[in-house]
Amino acid sequence: MKRSQINAIVREASEAFERHHWILPPNPRWDVTDFGLEDFDRIGLVLVNLAEQPEYCEKIMYVKKDQVTPTHYHAKKKEDIICRWGVLAVEISSHDETVRLQINGEERDIPANGSIYLKAGERITMTQGIRHSFWAHSDYAIVGEVSTANDDEADNFFDNPDIGRFSEILEDEPALVRLVSD
Repeated sequence: MKRSQINAIVREASEAFERHHWILPPNPRWDVTDFGLEDFDRIGLVLVNLAEQPEYCEKIMYVKKDQVTPTHYHAKKKEDIICRWGVLAVEISSHDETVRLQINGEERDIPANGSIYLKAGERITMTQGIRHSFWAHSDYAIVGEVSTANDDEADNFFDNPDIGRFSEILEDEPALVRLVSD
């Protein structure tokens, strides 16, 4: 990705956060990724780390319409994915017909390999080993994540072997924000 593209994406996400009254803390850690596939509009994600502690972390994400975060799972991290604005589509991938997960705090058998739509305020709890992907079903979605300790380098396992967690950056202008990968 070019730094100019990242800067434009940060501006777009910042405007959406402000429009919906999500005030970021001072000096947040931004993460803008195309997962190394060089097609951010189709496969990408904007994350802002709000809290990073050894026991837990919190993020706010900006997801564009039909922009997929590819199928992956975590071996250690347990996370709540919370739709804060818009509609978020989530797909649970499994060889089983259903997967037992919590939606809005209630355990349910979720049909595998189909879409679940979360409206603003709704959440799904991903336990370790659950393969999942997500994208905005609305024009965009603002999405929260609250999880156990986060390790982006060693605890993201993608189905697609070509995926890299962080994007290679071509420096064509000064950085607007410092990225997690900088």
